[in-house]
Amino acid sequence: MPDQRDADDLLKLAVSRPHDAMAQAREILANRPGPLMASVAHQTAGIVLRDTGDVRAALAELRRALRSARQAVSADREADVLASLGVALVHANRTVAGLAALDDAVASASAGAQLGRMLHRRGGVLWVLGRYQPALEDLRRAVSLLQRDGDLAWTARALSARGLIYLDLGRPARADADFVVAEQLYSQTNQELESNLALVSRAWAAFQSGDLPGALRLIDDAASRYRPLNVPTPELSRDRCNVLLAAGLSSEALTEAEAALADIERARGPASLKAELLLTTANCALAADRPQAAIQNAQAALRLFRLQQRDWFAAHADLAVVQASYAQGPLTPQMLTAANRAAGQLEELGSREATQAHLVAGRIALELSRRDEATAHLSVAARSKNRGLATNRISGWLSEALAAEAATDSARMLMACRRGLAVLDEHRLTLGATELRARSTAQGAELAALAQRHAAQQRRPRNLLAWSERWRSTALAVPPVRLAPGTGFATDLAMLRQATSRLADARRDGGPTSALEREQLRLEKAIRARSLQAKGTPISTHQVLDVARLLATLGGVQLVEIVDVDGALHVLIATNGRVRQFPAGRTADVSRAADFARFALRRLARNRDSDDPDSAWAVLNAVGVELQQAALGPAAAALHDGPAVVVPPGRLHGIPWALLPILGDRVFSVAPSATAWLRAESLRPPTVRHVVLARGPGLATDGAEVPLAANLHADATVLSGPEATAARLLSELDGAWLGHVAAHGIFRADSPLFSALRMHDGPLTVYDFEQLGQAPYWLVLPSCDSGRLAPTGADELLGLVASLLPLGTAGVVASIVPLNDQAAVPVMVALHRHLRAECSLAVSLRHVRQETSGDPVRRAAAVSLLAYGTC
Repeated sequence: MPDQRDADDLLKLAVSRPHDAMAQAREILANRPGPLMASVAHQTAGIVLRDTGDVRAALAELRRALRSARQAVSADREADVLASLGVALVHANRTVAGLAALDDAVASASAGAQLGRMLHRRGGVLWVLGRYQPALEDLRRAVSLLQRDGDLAWTARALSARGLIYLDLGRPARADADFVVAEQLYSQTNQELESNLALVSRAWAAFQSGDLPGALRLIDDAASRYRPLNVPTPELSRDRCNVLLAAGLSSEALTEAEAALADIERARGPASLKAELLLTTANCALAADRPQAAIQNAQAALRLFRLQQRDWFAAHADLAVVQASYAQGPLTPQMLTAANRAAGQLEELGSREATQAHLVAGRIALELSRRDEATAHLSVAARSKNRGLATNRISGWLSEALAAEAATDSARMLMACRRGLAVLDEHRLTLGATELRARSTAQGAELAALAQRHAAQQRRPRNLLAWSERWRSTALAVPPVRLAPGTGFATDLAMLRQATSRLADARRDGGPTSALEREQLRLEKAIRARSLQAKGTPISTHQVLDVARLLATLGGVQLVEIVDVDGALHVLIATNGRVRQFPAGRTADVSRAADFARFALRRLARNRDSDDPDSAWAVLNAVGVELQQAALGPAAAALHDGPAVVVPPGRLHGIPWALLPILGDRVFSVAPSATAWLRAESLRPPTVRHVVLARGPGLATDGAEVPLAANLHADATVLSGPEATAARLLSELDGAWLGHVAAHGIFRADSPLFSALRMHDGPLTVYDFEQLGQAPYWLVLPSCDSGRLAPTGADELLGLVASLLPLGTAGVVASIVPLNDQAAVPVMVALHRHLRAECSLAVSLRHVRQETSGDPVRRAAAVSLLAYGTC
């Protein structure tokens, strides 16, 4: 007959290796044990079923365990089963019965460790119900009793539960201290599943401490440790979704939340956890701009929370309904009443989300012209401007700015915008990944828009320029953090190249591809995850554009900055010591015209109009006039004959600017921001003019321009065939004066940092370029779509060109549409001829456009190329 130690070991196994525990429990029961061991086996089965989602079956097993415990006349055994039953009852929405069972368990438990276990379980349930103070009291007593008796596993559980309460009370440092000790104790007692749960909790503590990369690393570590256990992970999915939301990865968060919700519904899992996943899904849907889905999930969560008597969570679900209803519209007085109720409930509960409730209530009141009510809510929301996480402080400053705008206090409004964006700068610099930096800027979009709108309305062009630069391409202000060699990042990139090459070969040869596609996807996920986990290196606050310095540096160059204010374009021309402001068209109109222009250029590149190229160009010329009128308006006539730098908003970077009559015959470049242009202009070319020319595989012309260009540059390094590998090319490009890469280009709209050039050994991605110590001074990328950039965040850009500018590249020539292969060769050779003659990229490109005017297809190729960076 098994002894008490065997019983304890079996119960421990239920939460460390649940499948093994269930098998052992079934084996014990099959041998008709006595009532004591039968009680343990049924309880073990009940715990496993409860934690894996089958609550109904769990309740049946736990009731059998309770009957067996009473037959064994063991008060401690009965108390232990009562506690497990109480937890399961709460999971099944039977809150009153569950708490009663837990109270009975505490009352009937003996002193010491047994009482500590009962207090832990009751404290955990009280935490789930949002009753934090009584939960904290139970868990403090539990930790003390369990430590005194040397019960390591249960001490770890009590510490984990107490840490979760500290998290909800906004004390992440105290929480993490509990989680660290708990994880160590779990490891000592071989509690693998619970050790992983502690790691997930540490991820959430890291996030609440402002360490988003650390949170992503811990949550990914936990996910990898869960896989061998083969158990459902709804808690992991819930917490991972919240971290992804904080990172601005709303689409990914929503996908994971919906999958976790489907899993728990399929498994008939705990109703308490299902309600939490519904609320998480609602928040993800709201962030992903799907308000109707957010409303549906939040309302379903609210019904469950009320049924479960979980007031804390019900108030948060109520807030989610209000936020989603506000996003969807239309506004009604009833919506304001609901917002007032949510704000009051969350204030009473002491939730940090009360700030968001007051903010949305203030917004609704403003739009309903209830200014006094709006001011009251926004003033309360503004209290968070100096406390809490960066996201909370940004919301606080936004509330302050909105209140000031409503009071027509422009000085106070601009100060709030400035302070809020400074907090965002501080947060952004804690992030090492370019993608996270870019996405994080969305949190400051409304602050910057408030200031821009004010400057535009006041007709203050210098201020409008300064505020536009304040949030434009800030993610490119500093280079991304390079991951250390020991992280495996470079190895994963090399493995991705191999997998992608094998996949391409299999597709070409008609071989099986499923396994290779899965491997490619796995490696891409691993690479992106490692990148997102990189911590930033806060070096300084964001440097605000010095307009006077910009004007002095421009000299005879004209800066043409296009600003989108609420969908209307304003053009700023900075030159000759002054900044002028002009109205232009609508962003949507320019975007539509640009789409047609790119379509027409692609069509001409494919020789679709070879029978009548003049007609094709008549259409393109007409589109150019339309683009000029919409994008520049009267500003076009204000430009003098000198060179220009065009700085468009993120959505308009893919325009073939050379089609505009005012730009086609002049020297011009394109830059993501005036600040980026200043940085590029300040760079000096290397003293040794090392030229690198490379061609990748599979080109229709075999990269014919490369050997021809090599004849123009003495001692140029030429890479082709097996020598044109990613690693060799990066090594040669590092610090070079001029690089030219003729290769197939791939633009990944779904994941812009996997945009790549196809080299002999596979794709050379943006992630690879970001590992350069010193990017080449000039770089020519004639490949398809090499100049395409993905707008991200507030007004950020991701892609090949954008990745090179912060790394020390002064200028890049790239294509915004595929080029005609045959026409690209003479166009590129002509470009190199002018570069050899000491012309800049922009000047050389102007010469090429002029020289190709007599050949429609070559002219289309020249117009499809843009010079980025310096003039």
